[in-house]
Amino acid sequence: MTASEIRALFAVASRPEVVSLAGGMPNLAALPLDALSIEVADLVARDGQVALQYGSAQGVPALREQICEVMRLEGINADPNDVVVTVGSQMALDLVTRIYCDPGDVVLAEGPSYVGALGSFAAYQARVVHVAMDAHGLIPEALRDALRTLGAEGITPKFLYTIPNFHNPAGVTLAVERRSEVLEICAEYGVAVIEDNPYGLLGFSGRIYPALRSMDPGVVYLGSFSKTFASGLRVGWALVPPAVRDRLVLAAESATLCPPSFNQMLVSRYLEGHDWRSQIKTFTEVYRDRRDALLSALETHLPEGCSWNIPDGGFYVWLTVPEGVDTKAMLPRAVTARVAYASGTGFYADGLGSRQLRLSYCYPTPERITEGVRRLATVLEAELDVMRTFGSPARLAPPPPAAGRGPQTPSPDTA
Repeated sequence: MTASEIRALFAVASRPEVVSLAGGMPNLAALPLDALSIEVADLVARDGQVALQYGSAQGVPALREQICEVMRLEGINADPNDVVVTVGSQMALDLVTRIYCDPGDVVLAEGPSYVGALGSFAAYQARVVHVAMDAHGLIPEALRDALRTLGAEGITPKFLYTIPNFHNPAGVTLAVERRSEVLEICAEYGVAVIEDNPYGLLGFSGRIYPALRSMDPGVVYLGSFSKTFASGLRVGWALVPPAVRDRLVLAAESATLCPPSFNQMLVSRYLEGHDWRSQIKTFTEVYRDRRDALLSALETHLPEGCSWNIPDGGFYVWLTVPEGVDTKAMLPRAVTARVAYASGTGFYADGLGSRQLRLSYCYPTPERITEGVRRLATVLEAELDVMRTFGSPARLAPPPPAAGRGPQTPSPDTA
């Protein structure tokens, strides 16, 4: 087990003088806290004997039924008996990895991929093989090539881990026409699919994409209320095939005995008594304004040679800097300049990503975002000045040519 360089950054990035564009913390200012405080008090007064007691390792039955209603928005028809509530979807991902993987097994993941997933895979000693993405998400032919190469070595990966909607960190969305093709390829090679979808309802256009699980009941689907309600409650879930469910419940029991009933019952009350769909719409409007502020600031302040995607939802922009700049090496200088980002190297298991960085727009105000980008641009200009004076630093493997200045849709699969 190793420390994540992204997590290690949070202690520095949380200083008030630092504009943090690093962490993906949801903005809770839009929540109806007065109404929720009344709900909490009523929950303790009416149902405290149950809410504050041990509960089922599978989760509160009423909440599991409501989770099925939430997933129905993405075309999923599910049985509440196949839902296992977890302490955030990170716990679900960790337990699924424990069930599927032995040391030395191979898993496929997009390149780049979610840092929490890479941490779980590493903890269970699984080897990650990255599959390239472009502006339309995971590339089916790259997936087929990876499976063909591994098959020639006698290796069948245990699963494909994918974030199809508003990807963390790349910000891209898997094209609808590719989704069935990805599932067909995995079925052809006998590879399970883990669909991680915490951002699926946070699209800025109002469009909700069909879940992979809606197309194939064998897909393991991971969901969370951390982005659409409150991250501090740590309520997530896994929708799994019946053959996996009992093992997942046993794994959950060994990890926590049972998830917190109080948190689950509060989420259940929120879903029952509040207009949660309108609340999600409010969140998306807040995040869209922050995204727009970030994109405008990038266009105004960043030097030539930078490129970035334009996300249509979620929390993140994936930025490529000019050739020769190492975002991991530059990070301490950025923090000194009072701005923080997440270096791209933290999102790869194979050391790539030194020319990329992730910018998160979900938490800071638009004004802070603009100031943060201005500071980042100053740091980048200083790096480029040093390079112009002394020459580019040596690189182990030169990256593909930059896409050019301005908003682009480059492949995140760059070195």
